[in-house]
Amino acid sequence: MISNAYFLNLKNNFSENIGWNCFQLGVFFLPSSALISYVFLLVALIKGTLKRRDFYWREYWNYPLLIITFLMVIGCIRSHTGFLAWLGLFNWVPFFLFFWGLQPYLLTLEKRTKCAIWLIFGSLPVLITGFGQLWLGWEGPWQIFDGLIIWFVSPGGEPLGRLSGLFDYANITAAWLSGVWPFCMASVLHPFICGKNRIIPFALLIAFVSAMILTDSRNAWGAIFLGLPLVFGSASWSWLIPLILIFSFPVILAILPVFDFGIQQFARNIVPDSIWMRLNDMNFVDTRPFEATRIGQWKIAINLIFERPWLGWGAAAFSIIYPLKTGLSHGHSHNLPLELAISHGVIVSLLINIFVFSLLLLSSFYRIFNTLNSQKNIIVDRAWWTSALILICFHATDIPLFDSRINILGWILLIGLRCMIYNSKSYDISLKKFERL
Repeated sequence: MISNAYFLNLKNNFSENIGWNCFQLGVFFLPSSALISYVFLLVALIKGTLKRRDFYWREYWNYPLLIITFLMVIGCIRSHTGFLAWLGLFNWVPFFLFFWGLQPYLLTLEKRTKCAIWLIFGSLPVLITGFGQLWLGWEGPWQIFDGLIIWFVSPGGEPLGRLSGLFDYANITAAWLSGVWPFCMASVLHPFICGKNRIIPFALLIAFVSAMILTDSRNAWGAIFLGLPLVFGSASWSWLIPLILIFSFPVILAILPVFDFGIQQFARNIVPDSIWMRLNDMNFVDTRPFEATRIGQWKIAINLIFERPWLGWGAAAFSIIYPLKTGLSHGHSHNLPLELAISHGVIVSLLINIFVFSLLLLSSFYRIFNTLNSQKNIIVDRAWWTSALILICFHATDIPLFDSRINILGWILLIGLRCMIYNSKSYDISLKKFERL
C-alpha cells in the first residue's frame, strides 16, 4: 500500500518543479517567441520570488537596482519625452525583478549547464531560417499556433545579403549567436549536450560560427576571436593567443592605413575583400556624412549629456533630438553607457555599469580561469563568463538589448554570474531552500 504521505510528497515535488520546468521552457522558446518565453518565465519568476521573498533585503545586489529604479522614476517625472520615458522603464525595471526572482534556477553548475543546453537547442530555428533565407530564398512571415509565433524572415537577409534569420536585423542575430556560441565551444571541449558525443556539438559549433560570419557583423567576428582563448582557458593562452595574432596580422595590415602601400596591397590580396572592406571605415568617408558614423553619433550624445547630466532627457530622447540636429534618423546612440546617460542621467549610467562590471569581475574570475581547476567541472561557467563579456562588448558599439530577447538573455547571464559568487553561507541557505525548484 502506498501511503497518503507519499502522494502528498509527490504533489509537493510536482508543484515545486513547476518553476524549474517553466524556466527551462522559457529559455528554450526565447529566440523563437518572446511572448511564449515570457509567459513561462513569468510563472518561474512568481514561483522563485514567493519561495524566497523573506531573503530580498538580505541580497545586497538588489540595493543598487532599487536606487536605479528610484532615479529612473524621478527622471521620468521631469523628462522631455513624455510617455516614451515611462515606456522606456520596461527595458529595465521588470528585469531588475527577474534578476532576483530567477536566481534559484541558476544556483548550481548543473542548472547552469541545463540552461546552456536549452539556449543552444533553442537557437536552432535562428540557424535554420538564417541559412534558408540566404541559400534557399526563404521568405516570411511564417505563422505557428494560429499566429502566436510569427517569424518575419526576409529573403536574402536583412539587410540584403546578411544573415538575420527570424530576428529583425542581422546585428541582433549576431548578438544572439555571439552570446550563445561559447557554450557550443565548451560542449566540444568537454561534452555535456549528448553524453560524451562530440560530433553533434562540433556540427553545432560549425553552424554557429558560419552563421556569425554570414551576419557580416564586425562585433560577431570579434566575438569569435575574443571567445576562443577565454573558453579554452588560461592554460591555452601561451599557444592560442599567438596563433590568433598570426592569423589576424594580415587583416590588420589590410585595414590600417599606417603601413606601406605595397605591403597593404599584398595583405589585401590575401584577405577577402568582404572582410577588410567591412572592417575599414575609411571606405565610407566619401559616401556617409560624419554625423552618421559611430564617432559622430557619440559626439552628439556627449553634447546632450552635458546639457542634462543628472536626470537625463528621458527614454528615446536620442531618436528624437538626433534628427533635429543632423537631418538624419537613428533610434539610438550605438553605445549603451551613453544611451543610459542621455535617457536617465550620468548617475544611473554609472550605477548600472558598476553593477554589471562588478558582477563580471567578482564572479569567481580566479576560480574560473585558474589552470589548476578541472576544466570539465568549470567549462560551463567559463563559457558563461565569456558569453556575458561578449554581450557587454556588443553594447559598446551597438544596443541590441532593445530587442527584448537579447535583453533577457543578457540578464540570464548576469543572474548566472551572481549565482557564481554566492558566499558559502548564503549559498548554502539558498541551495537548501531552492535546490528543488
